[in-house]
Formats: sequence, C-alpha cells, structure tokens
Amino acid sequence: MTLPRIVTVFGASTPKPGTPDYEVACRLGGLLAQAGWTIATGGYSGVMEAASRGAAEAGGHVIGVTSVVIENWRSGARANSWIKEEIKFATLRERLYHLVDCCHAAIALPGGIGTLSEIAFTWSLLQTDEIKRKPLVLVGPMWGEIVSTFIREAGVYLHPGDQDLIRVVGSVKEAVDTIQDPQGASQNP
Repeated sequence: MTLPRIVTVFGASTPKPGTPDYEVACRLGGLLAQAGWTIATGGYSGVMEAASRGAAEAGGHVIGVTSVVIENWRSGARANSWIKEEIKFATLRERLYHLVDCCHAAIALPGGIGTLSEIAFTWSLLQTDEIKRKPLVLVGPMWGEIVSTFIREAGVYLHPGDQDLIRVVGSVKEAVDTIQDPQGASQNP
C-alpha cells in the first residue's frame, strides 16, 4: 500500500466564500487534489475551509487538524464540512507540530500572526533538521516582502543555506509545480 503524499496548507481564517483570497485557496486545493496530494489544514474557516473545499470538490482526501483550544477561544468553532478526516489535539502546540511533521510539503497563503508563526516554526524545524527536508512554499507578494526583508536585515544571523529552505512564488500554480519538483523548492526567495 502506498502512503499518501500530504501537503499542509496554512493561511488566514478570515476569508469568506466569494472573496479573492477564498477563491485562490479553493483553486489551490483543487490543483493539489488533481495532482494526487492529500490536503491537511487547520480544519476551520477561511483559507483552511477554502483549500479543503477545493480539494474535496476535486475528489481529494482532506484532513482537518483541529484543537480544543481554538474551539474554546472562538466559542463554538467547529471543523469545516469539507474535511473527510478530523484529527483533534488538546493544544495549539500539538496541532501545529502535527501539521508540520505529518506533511511532505507545506504551502502558506496570506495570513496573520498564526500563519506567520506556522511559517517560522516550519522554517526553524527544517533549519535544525528536526523534521525531514520538505518544500516550504509561500504564495504572494506579502510573503515575498516579509522574507526578503528578514533575510536582508537578519542575514548576519542566518546560517549558510537557511534561506534556501524557503521558497516564495507568485501563484498557487507555481506552488503546486514547486512541490511536485522539490528541486525547485531550493531556490532563493
């Protein structure tokens, strides 16, 4: 039996159906499912729901990794209806570690503090070889500007090759192409 290739999708919880960010995430989910990837998301609303929806509508398998902490914090938040398999953890730390550790690639769409922490955590675990090497792909000009500024300003603190662990692309199509060809993931942002 072949194990599924899992890609974790990170992004904002706020985009609503019909908004550009929701539609882009939905398209990403569909492209990933069509390419044979199993999708793992945080399981709730916004980008997580949209990527789940796109993947489910394209016939893909969707894993929602949820947390009791979020459901208590957001008063009654529940996993979105597009996930086919829910994995629930008590804490955000456990949830995040699972999302990062279980995947073969990670893609981040625009988001806020949570998405930034997911990117930084993944990048750090890749840097220290705590997790297996995998593509970490960020989509959009927001991440391009943030990563470029960080690398420029913190360059003296980075180890050789740290910037090669992350890739910034301009579209979800490029993100899917990048994880399909891991060699493409090793190019500088």
